[in-house]
Amino acid sequence: MIIPSIDLMGGQTVQLVQGKRKVIDAGDPAPIARNFGLVGEIAVVDLDAALGKGTNESLIEPLLGIADCRVGGGIRDARTAIRWLDAGATRVVLGTRAVPEVLRDLPRERVIAALDARDGDVVTHGWTASTGTKIADRMRDLAEYAAEFLVTFVEVEGTMQGTNMERAAELGELARSLGCRLTVAGGVRSPEEIAALDRLGIDAQIGMALYTGTFTIADALLAMLRTDRPDGLFPTIVADERGAALGLTYSSPESIRLALSERRGIYHSRSRAGIWRKGETSGDTQELLRVDLDCDRDTLRFTVTQAGGFCHTGTRTCFGTARGLASLESRLTTIARATDQLDVGALPHAPLTPPRSSAAIRVDTSSYTSRLLRDPSLLRAKLLEEAGELMEATERDHIAREAADVLYFTLARLAGAGVPLADVERELDRRARKATRRPGNAKPPMTAPPAEATP
Repeated sequence: MIIPSIDLMGGQTVQLVQGKRKVIDAGDPAPIARNFGLVGEIAVVDLDAALGKGTNESLIEPLLGIADCRVGGGIRDARTAIRWLDAGATRVVLGTRAVPEVLRDLPRERVIAALDARDGDVVTHGWTASTGTKIADRMRDLAEYAAEFLVTFVEVEGTMQGTNMERAAELGELARSLGCRLTVAGGVRSPEEIAALDRLGIDAQIGMALYTGTFTIADALLAMLRTDRPDGLFPTIVADERGAALGLTYSSPESIRLALSERRGIYHSRSRAGIWRKGETSGDTQELLRVDLDCDRDTLRFTVTQAGGFCHTGTRTCFGTARGLASLESRLTTIARATDQLDVGALPHAPLTPPRSSAAIRVDTSSYTSRLLRDPSLLRAKLLEEAGELMEATERDHIAREAADVLYFTLARLAGAGVPLADVERELDRRARKATRRPGNAKPPMTAPPAEATP
């Protein structure tokens, strides 16, 4: 895959030639991260920290909420690495201090060891000093502590002269034998090179080519795709933020470029033999969040925020109505709107927008859910009550029923506050990335012995 890079220096996104001469100042990294994050993980490098000339922490931290980010630059001890993992970085990249005495205190699967290579030798001190150690030997030494290697071919870094495919293939084979992944950087100048590396199971970290407009992330994505269909289309699974499949459609190179450019659900219509912008006539639009390729590189998955129903029949999915938590969330959100408890404008990522026809809305505003939304004190009391009953339940079915009660009241609280369940899941995913864990002890009021029952 492609790993777009955001290099930070002096509070701005920059590109350097061979790590020295600044040739591009791209400004604010946030919109760049939103664009790059559409195709997966991105690399964020703090050049100032790497050079010991300051830090860009205040710029990096917001990026962790925009895209999946591997963070590197100036990480010289385990404590700093763990702090970035706790902040939400998918992985940390260590260069000079990628040594066993530091790496052994980090989770291996979250560590990338960065190795700078000139003609096969490891170089340090701004790529000026050769260590006399071969890259392959260094990889063998660190494989026990790092699940991935980032190898930069410094002789071509930032030059777009083409990467060293022969050496990349050799190192890729070695990485696989060690149970590691490999990302290469330096000199990549075409989508075809990215596709060739991808076929070898190697990721390509790209900077200069993207910033100079030599090619786009759409070009890179298309180069990796292949199809055996006579019409040249790519089957595309459309899923919501929670990973639930909404339906199947098809994409063409043109529709993929437009979707990434406009950040919308845009596909190829086989019936009309042209571009189909989802929701252009129905109003059931999609915000594109991410595009993923499957393992065979012949199928796409579009993750979207769906407004209204996806299917032409009006249902949430092409496989029928939503079920479970997704169905409950949409019903509660609709009730919240109908009872004037929720400002629609305050819910940018609502699971469902109001139906296109107001006549289709049939909400009993005297229902128990409406009463809950109008009476926060009642909702609070019920949520606390049901949580207690869940902990008192002992039988399997009883536990399931009480858990359903807790989830219902929790989702009612979310709907009333305009918080989509997807936001909760993102927070859970963020917490799962933490490398340290708090004790999680109960607060004193919750650990006090229960009061004596009153007759």
